[in-house]
Amino acid sequence: MSDTASAERASLDVYADKRMLRILLLGAMSGFPWVLIGSALSLWLKEEGLSRSTIGFASLIFGVYSINFLWAPLIDRIRVPFLTERVGQRKAWILCLQSIIVAAMLLWGNLNPTDHLALIIAIGLAIAISSASQDITIDALRIEQIGRSETGAMAAGAAVAVVGWWTGYKLGGFLALMIAEALQQRGFDNYWQITFQALAVLVLIMNALLLLIPEASWRERQAAQRRDQATFGSAIGGSESGPVAWLVSTIVAPFASFFRNNGLKVALAILGFIFLFKIGEAFVGKMSIIFYKEVGFSKSDIAIYSKGLGWVVTVVFTLIGGWFAVRQGIVRALLLAGIAMAATNLMFSFMAWSQEPSELLFAAAVLVDDVTASIATVIFVTFISLLVDRTYTATQYALLASLGTTGRTLLAATSGWMVDSLDGDWGLFFIITALMVIPSLVLLWFIRDRFNAIEQASDANNGSDDDINRGAKLVVKMN
Repeated sequence: MSDTASAERASLDVYADKRMLRILLLGAMSGFPWVLIGSALSLWLKEEGLSRSTIGFASLIFGVYSINFLWAPLIDRIRVPFLTERVGQRKAWILCLQSIIVAAMLLWGNLNPTDHLALIIAIGLAIAISSASQDITIDALRIEQIGRSETGAMAAGAAVAVVGWWTGYKLGGFLALMIAEALQQRGFDNYWQITFQALAVLVLIMNALLLLIPEASWRERQAAQRRDQATFGSAIGGSESGPVAWLVSTIVAPFASFFRNNGLKVALAILGFIFLFKIGEAFVGKMSIIFYKEVGFSKSDIAIYSKGLGWVVTVVFTLIGGWFAVRQGIVRALLLAGIAMAATNLMFSFMAWSQEPSELLFAAAVLVDDVTASIATVIFVTFISLLVDRTYTATQYALLASLGTTGRTLLAATSGWMVDSLDGDWGLFFIITALMVIPSLVLLWFIRDRFNAIEQASDANNGSDDDINRGAKLVVKMN
């Protein structure tokens, strides 16, 4: 067997690692709550006769996912009494938050939207907050299953986590709809309430499986955080174990660690890249369905090609994306993924300028778009996962992921205005979105040496005591 064939076999064998099953479960646990506060809640309210406006306002509860980084430092530091010592810090948090979700589902099972709408929305908000909070610690536990130097396993884990999320969301939604439909056909008036109670059993099963996932690093992380707290406490002239030192180290230490490990210029370039990388894709995503409709495709065409075909492609090429990242290296893979995303947007320009809508071109464009988006997402998640300091995994990952989400949300909100400003010239719109990837790729090229060093690094402790002292002194000077 040639060296190339052996390398390819090794990069694929990583998916057979038993840790991937653990990560698949974590991804499913992350995706499942979206079924409850998205599909199930919306359809439940609709079938109870509530207006589209009411249902639309109810969806505002999703906003908590974009701000979960605000309380990520607390989840990184606070130990859940009793449970942490027995199952580990990450799992203790997940179990507590999952318990809130189960209790909320059981409460829903005893309420009628017509009489208790405000309470039902409040319970939905509780599910959203619990879900957004558990995502912080699920991502951290997923990253901590993989060694610092295992770039290939980290890429595969990112791919499996994305597949797990979609599995929890899609299969969870399938079960919810099938159960509700079966109960409705059998004459149950409270079929949605019973459905939520049945789904609570599924959540309990996933929690039982969660206990099988090992978590061995939490004591080391706790010790490192205490050292940082003592250092910051000494630097600000207070008690090394007092509440002020605890609060300062909890909030400031993750930021100081990130800039310390990367240097100011490289750290800022990394943040800029994360903010900008998927902007063009987000602009297209916001307007895609409107574009499909305006150029003449029916709802069934959109359903078949964009949704049905897109789901299969997403799962398959998410896994391929992990393999691609292993074979190419993260920086090169991101460069190629960025170029591919831009090229895909140009295919939409051809669609816009075609005289008549072509189903073949539509299918090809959607297929290529889903392929490039899937691969880019996995590589992007791997990129962020490899950057985080294991002492503050939850906080740094939540902050970096939120930065990427914020960029796509804030800037892409102007996508409709841009199309209107171009007098509906969709072809020119897609060309502009293709060019949007260029600034991020320039930043990526600037940080390539730093990230290549990360990929090549052996397992080592992130940061020495001297580094921590310098970080603490820097904070004092800034104050």
